[in-house]
Amino acid sequence: MKERADSAEPGTHRVPVLIVGGSLVGLSTSVFLGRLGVPHTLVERHAGTSIHPRGRGNNVRTMELFRVAGVEAGIRQAAATLAGNHGILQTPTLVGDAGEWLFKEIDPGGGLARFSPGSWCLCSQNDLEPVLLDHAVRLGGDLRYHTEMMSFDADPTGVTAVVKSRDTGEHTTIRADYLVAADGPRSPVREQLGIGQSGPGDLFHNISMTFRSRRLADVVGDRRFIVCYLTTPDADGALLPVDNRENWVFHAPWHPEHGETLEEFTDERCIDHIRRAVGDMDLDVEITGRAPWHAAQRVARGYQSGRVFLAGDSAHEMSPTGAFGSNTGIQDAHNLAWKLAAVLGGWAGEGLLDSYDAERRPVAEATSARAANRSVEHSHPGFAPAPGMGSGGPQRGILNVALGYRYPQGAVVDADPTTPVVPEALNLTGEPGSRAPHMWVRRDGERISTLDLYERDLVLLSDAGERGGTGGWHEAATRLAEEMSIPLTSYRVGTGPGAELAPEDDVHWAERHGTTPGGAVLVRPDGFVAWRAPGPAEEPATTLEDVLNTVLARVRKPEDQRFPGAS
Repeated sequence: MKERADSAEPGTHRVPVLIVGGSLVGLSTSVFLGRLGVPHTLVERHAGTSIHPRGRGNNVRTMELFRVAGVEAGIRQAAATLAGNHGILQTPTLVGDAGEWLFKEIDPGGGLARFSPGSWCLCSQNDLEPVLLDHAVRLGGDLRYHTEMMSFDADPTGVTAVVKSRDTGEHTTIRADYLVAADGPRSPVREQLGIGQSGPGDLFHNISMTFRSRRLADVVGDRRFIVCYLTTPDADGALLPVDNRENWVFHAPWHPEHGETLEEFTDERCIDHIRRAVGDMDLDVEITGRAPWHAAQRVARGYQSGRVFLAGDSAHEMSPTGAFGSNTGIQDAHNLAWKLAAVLGGWAGEGLLDSYDAERRPVAEATSARAANRSVEHSHPGFAPAPGMGSGGPQRGILNVALGYRYPQGAVVDADPTTPVVPEALNLTGEPGSRAPHMWVRRDGERISTLDLYERDLVLLSDAGERGGTGGWHEAATRLAEEMSIPLTSYRVGTGPGAELAPEDDVHWAERHGTTPGGAVLVRPDGFVAWRAPGPAEEPATTLEDVLNTVLARVRKPEDQRFPGAS
């Protein structure tokens, strides 16, 4: 990691990246930067990780990222208690067999295996954050809890922040090249930068109650749901299992807009509400905690101001239905981490960082609209949608939102700018700007997914030659990696003698990636296709060099602005 030319004052803590906020997104940023060898410091005002069971739905794309980062096994172990919970139930009462499943299985028929080596994981935030914290520390992250950022000042060469230990009162000055603000929906960083927000704003408010009930498991029976929407008038709410035995969470509508206060939610009121919602007035209920939360639809009008970046809830708020908010934030962190590593490592120009806003903000805008419409479809307790919201009819699954989102603009070459950011159907066929296709392959005898190749390096896939010419892409990539000092790894795919990757299935790699045996596919460290060649080029090295310079925003001569053979 190269050092910047500017120097900090004596006694100042110097670090390439400062992360503000130590919840899911801040911790994920730390893990991803740690995996890439980027030194960083994280400050979080709270004394530790979350203690409330919330934000439990980790979608397949998020689990792919955690898989490559080496965190998946720990997360699934922490989530083992709820591994058998899958569906969403909507019913007026849990007594009897009334109601209907909005869906009973997340992946009915196992069709997801065609697209991904992973799957969804139901892991509550209070269980997930300690796993991320442990990995972040073991990767060398400097994580400072009970430490609050008091002020920051950004200039053209970096960011100077003053942080305070809430234990000792000691103030420390930190000088960073870049600041990542993962400091929540009321982000002080965003406010200081004066970045506005778009969207309808607040959607609804709930009180989240944690409680114990031993008899509720008998009422629920063998219905292993992720969430159950209970629809009894004046006692509606959402019930979520914590351990399927005696610990539960209930979300009840709260209406501060009508003058309703938190103090009105006494233990007696909460117990009565839960009993009426479940349909058993004799149910044993012990309230163990309560916390307000607010559902909103807002997206920051910009994700970057100079050397400061917004990620997670500081950049976007979404309705909780579908668990899109936390997943989008974790994917923000992953998108930004490799770009920071590339710029700090000296193999990309600073212009690469501009693509963070160009890629991630449209995803948040499209996803937040889908999340709000899904809340309408599910009749989320307390949500009174504006006229016309959700009028598009039932949502078509969530795989296209979770896995199929695209980057029509950004650090990609020849992506179709008219392509919807969230397509109507899942179609992962290697198009530039889309998540690269998953294939099972053998590398040195080990079975891996092609997605496992994408983390630290750019990766070029080309043919091993058994179906015709290789196009010269492998030789070009090998030479350019050395000449341009770029972490670019080239793999020849097939069954020929030169193959580094041997596919396990009957589908040829080129067909899966939408090209020909003479073509090539360039994949970014975040697993998104940066560029695709449909076949051989007259000068593969020149073509590939131009592509790399464009994707990485490297300075190049005006006469080199061309891309022969690209698609």
